[in-house]
Amino acid sequence: MTSTISATSIKPPKSLLRPIGRAIADYQMIKGGDRVLVAVSGGKDSLTLLHILLHLKRNAPIGFEVGAVTIDPQVEGYDPSHLIDYMKTLGVKFFYQSQPIMQRAVEHMGKASYCSFCSRMKRGIMYATARREGYNVLVLGQHLDDLAESFLLSAFHGGQLRTMKANYTNDAGDLRIVRPLIYVRERQTTSFARENGLPLVKDSCPACFKMPTQRQHMKDLLLEEEKSNRNLFKNLLTTMRPLLNQDYYVRASDVDMK
Repeated sequence: MTSTISATSIKPPKSLLRPIGRAIADYQMIKGGDRVLVAVSGGKDSLTLLHILLHLKRNAPIGFEVGAVTIDPQVEGYDPSHLIDYMKTLGVKFFYQSQPIMQRAVEHMGKASYCSFCSRMKRGIMYATARREGYNVLVLGQHLDDLAESFLLSAFHGGQLRTMKANYTNDAGDLRIVRPLIYVRERQTTSFARENGLPLVKDSCPACFKMPTQRQHMKDLLLEEEKSNRNLFKNLLTTMRPLLNQDYYVRASDVDMK
């Protein structure tokens, strides 16, 4: 699979640069001298984010390095290997990790869902890659839609007020994990990927795409509500702000329900 537009000639629009730059500044995601490793699944979000960060690297007043890592879980229907050549055209140092995660899930995951097991395994591989190669920041591609879906899932099914963090340090204290797309809507990354012919990987998580999920239900719920409430995601972002960079969350048992 190849891009229809020269990878090095892609110029991100201000409609993406502004919210990403603001998120980086608001939550101090990238600092001078950082070595950032972008987790690239091959989907529209992570590839869009990689291009934005490469643009910022060339134009920002601070100096930082950008690398990329892709985890191939060896799942039928998912082949991100064409990204190896694409990263060469971008001049990005690329770490391609192929691991039999599906096989390990079948053998060891017990009662955990495949998605949660796979997520833990991928995160461990990315952490190990970052440490081995000397990167101190791991960049993830979740956007505002993802945060809103996680917020509703946690409230509806877990009785907790939680969502994904914008910037936090891992338990070992040696890596920062950041999400620069927190102010960006999914439709923006979809448009950017389509307009620039990004080499997307089909079904970036085929094992999960085989059946409807609670997350998809929340996505549908939000999109339906947005039809009658144009400020829905703006309001949700305001609601979630206290949760984006703090370690606490509110549980139903902490609230006086009388």
